[in-house]
Amino acid sequence: MIKNDVAKKLERAQAKVRSAIENDGGTTLMSTGITGDDARLARAAVEAGAKILEPNHPALALARGHKGVTDMHDAENIRHEIRIEQMCEATQGVRNVVGEDVFITVGVPGGFTEVMPLRLEDEDFQRIALSGADGLHTHKSSLEDLEEWVEKAHAHGLLVDAYIGKSSDRHTFGIPAETPEEVAEVAKQMEKIGVDMIGLMTGMSYEGLAADEIHPEVESRIRALVGAVDVPTLGEGGINNKNFRRFKELGINIIVVGTSIDNAVEEAAKREIKTFLE
Repeated sequence: MIKNDVAKKLERAQAKVRSAIENDGGTTLMSTGITGDDARLARAAVEAGAKILEPNHPALALARGHKGVTDMHDAENIRHEIRIEQMCEATQGVRNVVGEDVFITVGVPGGFTEVMPLRLEDEDFQRIALSGADGLHTHKSSLEDLEEWVEKAHAHGLLVDAYIGKSSDRHTFGIPAETPEEVAEVAKQMEKIGVDMIGLMTGMSYEGLAADEIHPEVESRIRALVGAVDVPTLGEGGINNKNFRRFKELGINIIVVGTSIDNAVEEAAKREIKTFLE
């Protein structure tokens, strides 16, 4: 009945991603954090050239000061308390100001490996799609859960970007793979079950500007991912304006940057305010 409509929505979303990667020479940016959930800063990011945005529930928890959290690590622990309605509202606001050509992927409560398990119903996926989302940004940590998520997302015209992590990571941000060989194997399995974009967590999440180089182990994991799949690849965690070029050189298609931009915005605000008070 609506299969063709869904297929066309998925095709439009895929075209946005392909165009962003091609237009930026093989590696583009997914702007997240404060630029993902604040419509004014999302618009600024797009005006600067960003073509992919990611609102997500831990960033929204931090932006709203939910339960008094002031850093992303703490926000991760209570992210599940953000409501689907809040994420849809934030997504709709961003879509309203950035237009239809920008790809928006959304992290929602229940889409990560949550402290409190949450089940999303079909109506929730429909609401996310209607809010203006093109895709879902997920950090499920089992292939079984991820396959179910992909099926539901695709049924509502939403692409899925999912991630590979390590069991030793500070937060559970994806399917665990300890060695480069395991990264390649897990990535192939993810591609087989229909994941549209496959990302690698670098293990440097939220260390941002302190991480100026890429550890050799991370490089080997990136090479394994890039060489294993045909779908677009992502790198997330610790990417900043000093090390991002290395990610590009290694062939990552999309670099996911949040904390580095957040820190820059905070410092700019401090400098401007001090100017008025000095």
